[in-house]
Amino acid sequence: MKFLPKLPRRKIKTAKFKAQWIELQKFCKSKETWALAIIDADKLLDEALKKKHLKGKSMGERLVEAQKILTDNDAVWFAHNLSKKLLDESAGKLKESDVKKSLIGIRQALRDLGALE
Repeated sequence: MKFLPKLPRRKIKTAKFKAQWIELQKFCKSKETWALAIIDADKLLDEALKKKHLKGKSMGERLVEAQKILTDNDAVWFAHNLSKKLLDESAGKLKESDVKKSLIGIRQALRDLGALE
């Protein structure tokens, strides 16, 4: 098992994050809204990083700060980069496997940060 450093004792209110996570999962029902699910999940992760007061001007900088805390950095970075491509409209057609990988990675990151149970 990988040793994870302790986070600063800043408690995140999980109820808000859980409600938002449940809401964005509704976008998974249709291929037309998969992109929204990934973009919203990415925004939710950034909000959690900010709540943990991780330093950085951009989400990328905050992710670098958090990489010792996160158990699946590769999936989180994959999801973040996919979200950026979707926002730039350069992602092309989404594959179900990419959507699943992204959302699973972000969900785990939210758990690592204490935003989800």
